Amino acid sequence: MQEALELVVLMLSPVVPHACHALWRELGHAGVLVDERWPLPDPTALERDSVEVVVQVNGKLRGRVTVPAGADEATVREAALADANVRRFMEGRALRKFVYVPGKLANVVV
Repeated sequence: MQEALELVVLMLSPVVPHACHALWRELGHAGVLVDERWPLPDPTALERDSVEVVVQVNGKLRGRVTVPAGADEATVREAALADANVRRFMEGRALRKFVYVPGKLANVVV
């Protein structure tokens, strides 16, 4: 909680410097807020293990599947064709084409 409050006060300091300076003192710091370094982002926090891919049948949204972030087209195709709602809209018709936009969209053309 302390770290989160410190980060909020640091990021608000350009907007409301006087109030943030007082809050910084209340958080237990003896130094001046102006002398503190700006917080650096954590690049590992932006990495995702899985992505949600939208599945369309003939251009209409019919489902969403969650696949690993680095999944290839074959893995996404298998997951998309296994979805119950996608199978319902294919209703026994043969797959003519499968279009995959990596990490975003899978379009099944029947």
